[in-house]
Amino acid sequence: MRACGKIINLQTKLDHTPLTGNIGISHTRWATHGKPIESNAHPHIAADQIAIVHNGIIENYHHLRQDLNQKGISLSSDTDTEVIAHLIQQNTSAHRPFIEAVKATTKQLQGAYAIAILQKDDPTTLTICKHGSPLVIGLGINENFVASDALSLIPVTHRFIYLDDGDIATLTKDKVTIIDKNGHTVSHDVVELNPQTISHQKDGYKHYMRKEIDEQPTAFQNTLKLVTQNNSFNLDQLLAQSAKTIIKSAQRVQIVACGTSYHAGLVAKYWLEQYLQIPVDVEIASEIRYREHPIMANTLLVVISQSGETADTLSALKDAKSKPYLATLAICNVKTSNMVRHADFTIITSAGPEIGVASTKAFTTQLMSLYLLMCYLEAEKTPTLSPTLKHLQKDIQQCALLADKILSLADKIEAIAQHFTDKKNALFLARGTLYPIALEGALKLKEISYINAQAYPGGELKHGPIALIDQEMPVIAVVANNHLLDKVKANLQEVHARGGELIVITEKSIAQQFGFTEHVIEIDAHIPESIAPIIYTIPLQLFAYFVAVAKGTDVDQPRNLAKSVTVE
Repeated sequence: MRACGKIINLQTKLDHTPLTGNIGISHTRWATHGKPIESNAHPHIAADQIAIVHNGIIENYHHLRQDLNQKGISLSSDTDTEVIAHLIQQNTSAHRPFIEAVKATTKQLQGAYAIAILQKDDPTTLTICKHGSPLVIGLGINENFVASDALSLIPVTHRFIYLDDGDIATLTKDKVTIIDKNGHTVSHDVVELNPQTISHQKDGYKHYMRKEIDEQPTAFQNTLKLVTQNNSFNLDQLLAQSAKTIIKSAQRVQIVACGTSYHAGLVAKYWLEQYLQIPVDVEIASEIRYREHPIMANTLLVVISQSGETADTLSALKDAKSKPYLATLAICNVKTSNMVRHADFTIITSAGPEIGVASTKAFTTQLMSLYLLMCYLEAEKTPTLSPTLKHLQKDIQQCALLADKILSLADKIEAIAQHFTDKKNALFLARGTLYPIALEGALKLKEISYINAQAYPGGELKHGPIALIDQEMPVIAVVANNHLLDKVKANLQEVHARGGELIVITEKSIAQQFGFTEHVIEIDAHIPESIAPIIYTIPLQLFAYFVAVAKGTDVDQPRNLAKSVTVE
């Protein structure tokens, strides 16, 4: 049974034509190969014998498809997945045991995959395999499950087995057998998650995204618990003791990430270079993987991912094992993820589960974790509490209180957002550590409202973007009360002189200095410069959210996007 669109469409079909049984596979497919039409939906079936679902991308599928066509096998879909089903069927027909047929098929595949397979001749067994894409087994009582993410199985079990790349496993209702890439039967640790700490509910909110924005003060408090003991800072708790000597030797930092996590890395570059004088390079994972680049001595590699399954970032981390990095450190929100298992050291963010596709609390807790890493590195440099570290520790403890103040401005931000539902474009401006936050604000607006938004440092305005300014181009400016204030005011004068419609987000104490703006979001508090990126993120999240709600888009599941990008 297959359907297009939302899962409710499939449920409606099942209500009219119920399916019965005690074993099954299903998949929510984001279109990669082939349009999102019913014939391309999973499961895919070969010779009425083999049915499969697949998450990933098979890079050599075109060549494999041609081979199948030459053998007289016609395919009914445009997908790479259907090719896998027919390959398994062919290999099974070669009189191999089924597990050997699956193994032979995986050797023909290039790319990433997590696959679940049913065969008609054995209606009690589910066969699964993975390479690159995430796959987890959920252990029940007289029942077993498989999923891409443990979170989806929390309603039915809290005991999980995480598979390694190259593993092939068979599941019945009461048994799990795992064979590794070398053909040996192996056992993996059973990981138990506490379902009481995981909420899937909206708790009265219309959207998960709004709920998760409002959860940020609590997430900040939970993050600080990583380094607080008896109401005082204890940075030794941030990382394992084995990290101390190694990370103390770090002379450079290389940060690798994608999307929102990349923006967090850009903020960390400003922080580490400004406060610690440590050179930092930040690169998008899909770029650094495919180019030659020098690695300086004593370089710490930091990878950032909400899910810990981001395909490009995970691959960059695996590639790093063969390169002369000092060590690898993962900042991630899922302690059972592939990324955490492959990194030398980890910092687990305290966001809690994030359901909305557009990241909010996962991003700001990434920022807090990077900030605490900065504090950790500063503490390792000096035997006593330095003035810099004392100042940083004092500032970070204000985050939850300041976040509450921002959230109290929701009605004001919503009223301003109502004016922008008919806009097609938007420009975000900021300087210094807030420039990456402008990038993140523009990304949020793009993701959920489908408005074309771009972000620039204020100093770049004259170098091209100013040509876009007219009465139809709203400009959202994030303005901190720091040494760059006069520079930003000059940039905004340039926008005003050309008829651009301005929204300024700034402290109340300096808001009157922007008398030429139509819309000012005033924050009634002083925001320390060091934590400004964390705090100024929240009004931009709210702005994007309210614009999207006013436009009537699907806020939690915006078109063409997935929460965890597990394919290249």
